[in-house]
Amino acid sequence: MTGNNLFAQEQRTRLWRNGRMATLDPAKPGLGIVEKGAIVIENGRISYAGPESELPVSIIERAEITDLEGRWVTPGLVDCHTHIVHGGNRAQEFEMRLEGATYEEIARAGGGIVSSVKATNALSVEGLVQASLPRLDTLLSEGVTTIEVKSGYGLSIAGELKMLEAARGLGSARPVRVRTSYLGAHATPPEYKGRNTDYITDIVLPALDEAHEKGLVDAVDGFCEGIAFSTEEIGYVFDRAEALGLPVKLHAEQLSNLGGAELAADYGALSADHLEYLDDTGVAAMAAAGTVAVLLPGAFYAINETQKPPVKALRAAGVPIAIATDCNPGTSPLTSLLLTMNMSATLFGLTVEECIAGATREGARALGLLDETGTIEAGKSADLAIWDIESPAELVYRIGFNPLFARVFKGERIDR
Repeated sequence: MTGNNLFAQEQRTRLWRNGRMATLDPAKPGLGIVEKGAIVIENGRISYAGPESELPVSIIERAEITDLEGRWVTPGLVDCHTHIVHGGNRAQEFEMRLEGATYEEIARAGGGIVSSVKATNALSVEGLVQASLPRLDTLLSEGVTTIEVKSGYGLSIAGELKMLEAARGLGSARPVRVRTSYLGAHATPPEYKGRNTDYITDIVLPALDEAHEKGLVDAVDGFCEGIAFSTEEIGYVFDRAEALGLPVKLHAEQLSNLGGAELAADYGALSADHLEYLDDTGVAAMAAAGTVAVLLPGAFYAINETQKPPVKALRAAGVPIAIATDCNPGTSPLTSLLLTMNMSATLFGLTVEECIAGATREGARALGLLDETGTIEAGKSADLAIWDIESPAELVYRIGFNPLFARVFKGERIDR
């Protein structure tokens, strides 16, 4: 398609009528449902979203009209926590877990995150893109229009930069919005065993500086855990992020409570993720900072965790709750946000509304993108998922079934 043709296409006024909309508009109750609704798209953005009966006649006369035939429309799904760029797999560790090994035992035996580093570093940028596309395509086929992608399997300056370049490459290869998170503080490579601070000084901070200079990083992440980094060590990384003007987020309280959520809140973090061992102090800190809780049931399920995140306490404190696949080769080899919604309900007790909001509006909030996407409102990017369902609850209720009819990204329809 030539640039001129693309420009002409974007200039069209499009009217999607006769739809049932779950807008997720925070100004509306519940899912923000509009029966017999209409959406007007101009230049890739929503210019009207509301009752079809209130559409100005002038728009109807000039628009290219698509009849949704009563189908449900939600915002495009947002997968706000993934490690989707990597080489290889860790099926052997899956077998070890079946035989009784714990996540920590596997990590201390040389498995876990470090075991993915060799396979990842063996691939070029293009090789990483090609290895990751099947995983990305599976998510897109379920209505995902925005995805976060982390580094963290390079554990060297060149390796981390290569992963971030591959993440940007995914956004060029497919019609999807990609946000990158720099996760140099994910694990310590063997050559720095017992020298976390040296690793941060020698590798993590210089790689962050270079990634920022090259425009490869949108946010900075870390893994605060006994098998990874302390709050003090993460603080060094967050201080550099703050100096560079980059937002932060944190893997926190997954296996124990080190106070990571409080640290994240102190830095005004976009999100704190996992949170199985989060306590009331951490909940209060997140609430005060407006930090989103990102729950990851795929990891909870895959490592046979029994400690559930404190959903009731998060609700009571008004902490926004997002959900995500945590797609990664070891502890959450999950490439279905629809299944993630079901798992969030069945394992964590989230409601249908919380699950759908968690995979749309709150996922966008966790990425700092709520002004751009995550709801169906005038002014936002026209990122939509159109479903062959009778009610929104089906998106959470079904297991292994994909009812997507079409995906719309920046106003462009992509059929399944």
